[in-house]
Order: sequence, then structure tokens, then C-alpha cells
Amino acid sequence: MPAHADLTTEDRRRLELVAKMMIPACDGYAVPGADDPAIFADILTTAESQSASIVEALKIFNDLTDTRYFKDLAELDETERDLMLADFGASRAPEVCLLVRVVLQCYYRDDRVLSALGQPTRAPFPQGYVVEQGDWSLLDPVKQRAKFYREV
Repeated sequence: MPAHADLTTEDRRRLELVAKMMIPACDGYAVPGADDPAIFADILTTAESQSASIVEALKIFNDLTDTRYFKDLAELDETERDLMLADFGASRAPEVCLLVRVVLQCYYRDDRVLSALGQPTRAPFPQGYVVEQGDWSLLDPVKQRAKFYREV
């Protein structure tokens, strides 16, 4: 495993546990969890450039765990982990939002997950996707509105 700046071994362990809590594996749909080695390696690589914020988000999670249960994250049972994850997501701290976004982004770009969702395992471009045309007249009130900004 490559070294990731500012992420200690303990940080990586906690990040992997949080990712697993967010998106566990599901045998019924044959999809891996976010702690899958390939997905987690992508999470670490993606998080590397913003490791200070990821470390801060993990600190927020750890502080919540210590305050509520006086235990380490790994010692919590499944119900306690679910409650902690809900509190963590509800905090809406920018670092928490970043961590959630990184986990989701890496998870949903994995080919196995895309296949399970019935999506093509390719990048959206250059082929792109067909988007239905909407009702452009809905923008008419916006276009007719008076300017509320100043020209520079």
C-alpha cells in the first residue's frame, strides 16, 4: 500500500471502517462494500490531495464516538455504529461532506458497482448520454426579470 500523506495507519483503519459503515457489501446484489480493497485504494488515492480535511473529518467522527460511547469506533456494535454514522452525516461540517463525497465518488465509479446497477462500465464521455429535452419556456420568467447585478 503506498504511503498517503498525513494519513496515519490509524487514520486509514478508521477511514476504511467508516467507508464500510457507509456502504456495506451486499451479497444479494453481488456488489462489494466501500471497504473493498480496490475501491478503498481508490478512496485513499482520491483523498490524498485533501488528506488534512479527511483527517479532520475522521477526528470529528472519533470525537463523536468518544463523547457518546467512550469507546473506539472498532469496539462499537452495529446499532451504535448506525447511530454514529447518522450523527456524523448530520454534522454537515465541510470536512464530513468531503469525506462522504470521496467515498461515494469512488464507490460509484467501480465497474462492478456500475454493472450491478445496469450501467455501462465506461466514462460518460466522449459518447455521452441522451438527455430528454425539457420545456424551455419554463425559463421565460427568468429571462424577463430585471437585472439585479451590476456590469463590470
